Amino acid sequence: MFLTTTFVYNKGTGTMNTQTATYNEISSQPQAWQAALDAVGRQAEALQQLWSKKDYSQVVFTGCGSTYYLALAAAALFQELIGQAVRVSPAGELVMYPATTYSSGGPALLVAFSRSAATTETIQAAKNFRQSQSGDVLTITNYGDQPLAEMGTITIDIPEGQEESVAQTRSFASMYVAASALAALLAGRDDLLQAMQGLPELGRNLIARYEAFVQPLGENLKLDRFYFLGSGPRYGLACEANLKMKEMTLTHSEPFHFLEFRHGPISMAGPTALVIGLLSDSNHKHEAAVLEDVRQLGGKTLTLGEGDTDITFNSQLPEAIRNVLYLPPLQLLAYYRALAKGLNPDRPNNLESVVRLAW
Repeated sequence: MFLTTTFVYNKGTGTMNTQTATYNEISSQPQAWQAALDAVGRQAEALQQLWSKKDYSQVVFTGCGSTYYLALAAAALFQELIGQAVRVSPAGELVMYPATTYSSGGPALLVAFSRSAATTETIQAAKNFRQSQSGDVLTITNYGDQPLAEMGTITIDIPEGQEESVAQTRSFASMYVAASALAALLAGRDDLLQAMQGLPELGRNLIARYEAFVQPLGENLKLDRFYFLGSGPRYGLACEANLKMKEMTLTHSEPFHFLEFRHGPISMAGPTALVIGLLSDSNHKHEAAVLEDVRQLGGKTLTLGEGDTDITFNSQLPEAIRNVLYLPPLQLLAYYRALAKGLNPDRPNNLESVVRLAW
């Protein structure tokens, strides 16, 4: 599922004798975004029929690690666009403490994310759900021939998102695009689905425009802590960006909702901290004010958003369906920090690409 890549990196010049799998996966991900849109398009009729014929009493999104954060981000968007209340739980919690998430009465829809479709907890959660005859399972994955995919009432398979590296980048983004398209589809928002066709080209341009901007930030080893701020549908993405920083670079990193950062964590802001804001349009004023507080305390900030930010999308797309654009620059930030620290981003410490347990 992955291979080891050796490399020699020349700090400051940005050149490597051999490119890592991680770099290739980050830079090529817009192709996987298009594949995700196509995958949802192929299943559109079946997905609409499943949704319209079942009056689900509950919708639950789940995953493990990166895909748990994907579930957080996707569920928030799903609820925002469709109006259906959604619960989110790590798959391991669904296995060990199902009563804390599932409610009784009526059929439910379990939406399970897994890059590999082979993660033990997610498979067991789907298995238990099916055995209890609780409802339908919708799986979103990059490996449609693996056990979890076989459990899906419908499976959205995006093989173009497959990866050799351990830390998820291209796979996460491809599944998130698919989940965003799913929400737009079930909401009957053909306008959003059409607008999403512009994402791959926007992603390619964004990477080309800002890679050189984030590289020196990643290489700045005077920074010793990173905080990722995102609210609403962007909180799950802030969690995922934080995880990439931890996995690839072994650096102290935490995610927070914007306004929560003032309630204690801001005490950690200072000259060696970088606070990264995933800014929205709808609450730009309030979110930017938090970052101004950080600057007043001597902390450094990095902002991303549609406009009036350090990294500017200028996508002209509706806010709801452009959130994937936050991911590539932040993945590259972690990538270049890993190289600057002499770490192999393809093989983070103590991690494997799939967690398999004896259940």
